[in-house]
Amino acid sequence: MMNWHKLLSAERLGKENDTNLSNYDYARSQFQRDYDRIIFSSPFRRLQNKTQVFPLPGSVFVHNRLTHSLEVASVGRSLGTILANYLKKQEDTKTCLFLEEIGNIVSSACLAHDLGNPSFGHSGEKAISRYFTDGDGKQYKNLMSEHEWCDLTNFEGNANAFRILTNIFHGKQESQFALTYSTLAALVKYPCESVVGHKKDKVYTKKYGFFASETDTYRKIAAKLGIIQFQSAPFICYRHPLTFLVEAADDICYYIIDLEDSHRLGIFSDTEVSNLMLGLLGNDSQSILHRANEIFDSNDKISFLRAKCINSLINECSSAFISNLPEIMNGEFNNSLANCLPEPFKSTLHKIDVVSKDKIYNFRSVIEKEITGYKVMSGLLEEFVPAVMDGSSHYHSKLQKLIPLQFKPTDETPYRKIQSVLDFVSGMTDLYAVELFRKIKGISFPGV
Repeated sequence: MMNWHKLLSAERLGKENDTNLSNYDYARSQFQRDYDRIIFSSPFRRLQNKTQVFPLPGSVFVHNRLTHSLEVASVGRSLGTILANYLKKQEDTKTCLFLEEIGNIVSSACLAHDLGNPSFGHSGEKAISRYFTDGDGKQYKNLMSEHEWCDLTNFEGNANAFRILTNIFHGKQESQFALTYSTLAALVKYPCESVVGHKKDKVYTKKYGFFASETDTYRKIAAKLGIIQFQSAPFICYRHPLTFLVEAADDICYYIIDLEDSHRLGIFSDTEVSNLMLGLLGNDSQSILHRANEIFDSNDKISFLRAKCINSLINECSSAFISNLPEIMNGEFNNSLANCLPEPFKSTLHKIDVVSKDKIYNFRSVIEKEITGYKVMSGLLEEFVPAVMDGSSHYHSKLQKLIPLQFKPTDETPYRKIQSVLDFVSGMTDLYAVELFRKIKGISFPGV
């Protein structure tokens, strides 16, 4: 069974010999420093120009990846604080070091959870994978190990986030983040290799959490924190317990915020959204709905209901975590917290999920954005991958010069070469990806 005494560690990846790991350093704890390092980083700032669901707005505000990540971090802090307050009252955990930091650990992991998502979200992920399964990238299969090839043909934003936070890129002496072990472990929802990812029967293998290049890094983190590992290959671990809270925070915002955005865009009326949210308001639903109906502005009304729904879901997910704590600590818990909620919460979330897939994710502008993502991401890979894999022609040598030096591969294996292109392309904002695509394809002229 995992225990909190080991799971909560202020030791930093790459800074293992640093003895200055006291809980507080002037104004900030080690885990607050994690949060600050992420929020001030370039990869995080670029999220402001990456779509969440709807294309980046004109006059109507909808969420982008950055605002989504900030809101998930806020929800995660609340979930973590509730858990910390519970553990402080238990005999076997009340003496654990860093209990009061659980909210900060969860919040930091939440803040970073979308750092690895490429431009155009999931369609960007699919486009990268499709280039290697159905496109010109198929020719490189025989140059890869099975694990490496699975990384490319099932490109995963979750694994890419872990790479961004832990990899030492060219020209650097160390990772720019050097986050604590606990924050990094809480981030990884699917602690397994790609060759065993996408097995839906287990919560920790539905996708995968690290590329071949970072497997040993996660192995080191898991061993340090006492995370339960399977003894057989390929490498698989149970989740760090706090990962369930990170996932819950993302789920809460995913269900509710997309609904709010769709209302702002006129996809759903006040009444439709109010009816959908009614089952998430708890015992005071009628009183809350009455107060909402007294709000004159339509957007403010839905924002009020959204806040109440999130508050209810935070409390319910916290209760679900605590109720299942023994199973979570020994690795037997095989579900998300959102799927363990009582009625009417569970059925209401299912209803919202069904309606969202039908009306929101199939909305015309959303589909157009996804198609654009396929074309742009595929087009960039068609140019840059052959350039780094061959590079003998004058044209390819010019393309290579467009790739920043920080993405130069640390060795010259085919996998690392291709990975350097994916590091470059997946980090682009939506607008930059489109702009570069248009230029290198001759659709627009530089400077015009």
